[in-house]
Amino acid sequence: MTSLASPARHDARDAPARREAISALVRPGEVHRDVYVSPEVFALEMKHLFANTWVYVGHDSQCPRPGDYITTTIGTQPVIMVRHSDGAIHVLYNRCPHKGTKIAIDAAGNTGKFFRCPYHAWSFRTDGCLLAIPLKKGYEGSGLEESAAGKGMTPVGAVEVHRGFVFARLAPEGMGFAEFFGESLSSLDNMVDRSPEGRLEVAGPPLRYMHRCNWKMLVENQTDTCHPMVAHESSAGTAVRIWEQMEKPEGMERPMAMEVIAPFTSPYEFYEKMGIRLWPNGHGHTGVHHSIHSDYSAIPGYFDQMVAAHGEDRARAILGESRHNTVYFPNTMIKGPIQTLRLFKPIAADRTLVESWIFRLVGAPDKLLQRTAMYNRLINAPTSMVGHDDLEMYERAQEGLMSDGNEWVNVQRLYSPGEPEEVTAPEVENGTTERQMRNQFAAWKKFMLMSM
Repeated sequence: MTSLASPARHDARDAPARREAISALVRPGEVHRDVYVSPEVFALEMKHLFANTWVYVGHDSQCPRPGDYITTTIGTQPVIMVRHSDGAIHVLYNRCPHKGTKIAIDAAGNTGKFFRCPYHAWSFRTDGCLLAIPLKKGYEGSGLEESAAGKGMTPVGAVEVHRGFVFARLAPEGMGFAEFFGESLSSLDNMVDRSPEGRLEVAGPPLRYMHRCNWKMLVENQTDTCHPMVAHESSAGTAVRIWEQMEKPEGMERPMAMEVIAPFTSPYEFYEKMGIRLWPNGHGHTGVHHSIHSDYSAIPGYFDQMVAAHGEDRARAILGESRHNTVYFPNTMIKGPIQTLRLFKPIAADRTLVESWIFRLVGAPDKLLQRTAMYNRLINAPTSMVGHDDLEMYERAQEGLMSDGNEWVNVQRLYSPGEPEEVTAPEVENGTTERQMRNQFAAWKKFMLMSM
């Protein structure tokens, strides 16, 4: 492949070569291994892809009061999400404009009316504006007011809150929120509408664990429907066989844990018929017609609450949607029917921190949250009996891609020569297609090149 110029260089003469090299990494039905293993490509992703896309930051229920904040990252950029005194949510770079010291190191807290740098005691309002400097006379006539430091903590380029979900774009200019997400926001809307009160709340801290693989492997896997019956045979398949062989009292209901685990062993035909919907800009979801969440037991009283809140037709429409995994490009996945969100946080070309969050449907029976928490522990936890199957496959792939026998990764399943590279309008495809992976890589290339 063409060598990539260092992303730290700013020589405009390098830009055409760098654009050509990035474009060459994605071709019809294949992507080059460098998109997973190259530190140079990873650095360019952090500089361009994660700056030009809208990335999930957090949920407003994590910051209910003025001064409440959380710390997180967008790509590898440290940021603070904070609620200001006027109730607005702000997202600020987590660094003091003076010497660069991180302002906040706790995962969450309440800073009161201002942030105070622990190094030199510069203080900032919760919207980032500079509040006070010790010995301010020392800056008289220095031009501090016109400098970057004099403007306070730097806000990210743009922030949008949709139904409580906070997204940010690092770049000051770029694609708008509505254009970026389009109809894909229907998955978020459905998740929120499942609350009789139309509100969600984050329920506790996330499950976190590190994966020794590239972040895109996890994103691709969310719509890879040809692996569950293979990779999860040793875990979910074993659990199903044990349950089937057990002597059970007459009339015994299937345990909640078995309801959660058993669908992972569904055959290829199940996944083919469930369908995949694709949206522009790399978004898409499995489970158009049905999904592994379709046959969960009804929770007593819940449907009646939904009817009271929405009317029977609307309640049936909301609960009738059983979307499996909705991918919000570049690095977020939600499961509306089970109220979970997974964030794939890039650390290095071969390191990804996965956060798995759960949400409470405000006003709904507690048993729904119980099922959500159980699902998260069984499938997404560091101690998961299912998630480790995927983890082993990711790490094997990361190691295997260092082989020089073949530099290309194949994503040709149900590919037709001449297929448009970019999805420009919603499409519904066979549930085992790799078209959504191709959609993601078309978006990857688009947003990588947008600011080069």
